[in-house]
Amino acid sequence: MGELVDRVDEHDRVIGVVDRSEAVEAGWLYRMSMVLCRDEEGRYLVHRRPEDSSRFPGQYSWLVAGAVGAGESYGEAAVRELREEMGVRAAVRPLFTFLCRGELGPYWFAVHEATVGQEEIRPQPAEVAWHGWLSAAGLREAMAGWTFVSDSRDAYLRYVQLTADRPL
Repeated sequence: MGELVDRVDEHDRVIGVVDRSEAVEAGWLYRMSMVLCRDEEGRYLVHRRPEDSSRFPGQYSWLVAGAVGAGESYGEAAVRELREEMGVRAAVRPLFTFLCRGELGPYWFAVHEATVGQEEIRPQPAEVAWHGWLSAAGLREAMAGWTFVSDSRDAYLRYVQLTADRPL
């Protein structure tokens, strides 16, 4: 068995446990958890996936992302993914959840936020080929010109709408 995830319904209620690859192949809903990282200055962590990655090779993301394991909460998965991919132990704060119809199939997508110091980042080379910090304006420019993972871009547009009343 590979990576076990909770299969969920259109209302994000658990209806079973399946292998993630089976959920993707069948188009079944499951859960993904993401973390946007900001530093003390409010800049956003952006990273590029390795060219040899099986998913989205060479593309950029502003989110640290991964599937929520069977029986795991969104928050637990966010903390775990942040630790596994970036070597950071930090508290996360939930921002929003939405039903994403992404390239890897449909899933519930929960976005969290964490504040981390630049010196804390120790990325896993298998997951991150490059990383850097961008201001809100820099991230907006990057979104316009760089190739971002599509689900990451979708979450960005939702985040911008959510934060429209505060400067981004």
